[in-house]
Amino acid sequence: MNALEHRLLNDFQRRFPLVPQPYAALAAALGTDEGAVIDAYARLHAAGALSRIGAVFRPGAVGASTLAAMEVPVDRLEAVAAIVSAFPGVNHNYEREHRLNLWFVAAAPSDAALDALLARIAVLAGIEVLKLPLVEEYHIDLGFPLDGPSAPRAPRARGTRRTVLGAADRRLVAALEDGLALAPRPYAALAMRAALTEQAVIDRLERWQAEGLVRRFGVVVRHHELGWRANAMAVWDLPDAAVSAHGRRLAGAAGVTLAYRRARALPGWPYNLYCMVHGTERGEVQARIQALGRECDLDAFPHAVLFSRTRFKQTGPRYCAAPEAIHG
Repeated sequence: MNALEHRLLNDFQRRFPLVPQPYAALAAALGTDEGAVIDAYARLHAAGALSRIGAVFRPGAVGASTLAAMEVPVDRLEAVAAIVSAFPGVNHNYEREHRLNLWFVAAAPSDAALDALLARIAVLAGIEVLKLPLVEEYHIDLGFPLDGPSAPRAPRARGTRRTVLGAADRRLVAALEDGLALAPRPYAALAMRAALTEQAVIDRLERWQAEGLVRRFGVVVRHHELGWRANAMAVWDLPDAAVSAHGRRLAGAAGVTLAYRRARALPGWPYNLYCMVHGTERGEVQARIQALGRECDLDAFPHAVLFSRTRFKQTGPRYCAAPEAIHG
């Protein structure tokens, strides 16, 4: 990665310009020209380092989504993973080291549509799907600083408040799912897809950020391609009354990329506090999770560490998938 590519990925994961010609604005800030910026992002996308440029919505704010898990016989894992990944509503699909070995994130326009998606997967695979919805978030951002591990932060607990969107807003959410076009006026392209004006698109995105509906607007990277080749999901079984306090401490710790509370799925899955840790190699991640247990007073509670193995799918969420796509 050259210096320009590094800055384009690292510096604009937040506060991406909301102006008619954003790539020209970046070029002016970086001392280059618009074509060089667009070409650099195109190279990064082709190499897999850039997932998209766009909105990261507040969890639970738009449509419905959940983490889900399945216990798949090893000899059927790839076949079942292919069934799961084929659904447009599934945006992340990973093998993890556990009896529950297939983990995915699914999104849909409504709770009923999400339940229908999960039920369809269960029928096609012939395997139960555990639904593990978000209860409370402590840190969900999905930014990956390229210059070192994330620093400590001061998080707060947030619930999962749903935002009611009008028809025009939903059209814009759908248009955003693939990210900004690598073209001189990408908001004009969004506007055409959403049947809005270019300025209306920019105004909505500014308002959504101010309201917190959009957690951040900018570059979304692929961590594996950028060197974070080891990651693990650490989970703990805490008394319900203790989860928020421990979750805030966990989310405030350095090196934690995600921290949240999810519903249990008894009897097979008792855990309710989750965090993700990414690193360049397995030992680094193991050491950090062990340190988190000590730092956050979690060692006394039952826990498990699930390292990722195979990445079957990684895309942005699709909250506005058509019903026929959801039902297969």
